[in-house]
Amino acid sequence: MGRRIVLGMLGLGAAGVAVGASLQREVGEVLAPVGGLGNVLPAAGGFRYYTVTGSVRRRSPREWRMTVGGLVERPRQIGVDDLARLPQTVLDKDFQCVTGWRVPDVRWAGVALPDLLDVIGVSPRARAVRFTSFDGVYTESLTLGQARRRDVLIATRMEDVPVTHDHGGPVRLCVAPMYGYKSLKWLGGIELTEQVRPGYWERRGYDVDAWVGRSNGRDDAPIA
Repeated sequence: MGRRIVLGMLGLGAAGVAVGASLQREVGEVLAPVGGLGNVLPAAGGFRYYTVTGSVRRRSPREWRMTVGGLVERPRQIGVDDLARLPQTVLDKDFQCVTGWRVPDVRWAGVALPDLLDVIGVSPRARAVRFTSFDGVYTESLTLGQARRRDVLIATRMEDVPVTHDHGGPVRLCVAPMYGYKSLKWLGGIELTEQVRPGYWERRGYDVDAWVGRSNGRDDAPIA
């Protein structure tokens, strides 16, 4: 889904926070017949599926590969089986979109990013981590300190099942303490860099440090 629709929904998200989820549900029901907009309205119930491209080719877990490189000691290609052999971490965290909707207590499972960084070896010159999506367009970045948090996952499972294509599978990023645009879908590459490179939405005006509660001026304190 393009930026115009997302930005247009920011106003609806703000209205929903101000007047409550019941009104947002009613708005979703009214607009649902109009081009399927009810499927992308914030807080209309459950997750909303956003993409900045027209479509994303599906990749099965068997064919999925992620390139890990940049300022690392052991660059490599990683597959789903490689991730399964690493220590697994489970998180139960809310998923919060900057547009105003939230899905509470989502169960994520996968490899904590700091564990993967330990495997590949981080150069002393590295200060940030850049992520690319296999949609060919979307990117994101974290500082190295942010990337070493235990609540940042290379997620392979969501709600006790493999991450589906619509949710960004077979492997996606989950940055639990930040807004959803940091949790890049369809993960295809990780690169260690000397500095943070603003991601797709940051280059269009979104906050680089997207802590929940600090970026849109409406939400409660950041998720611990």
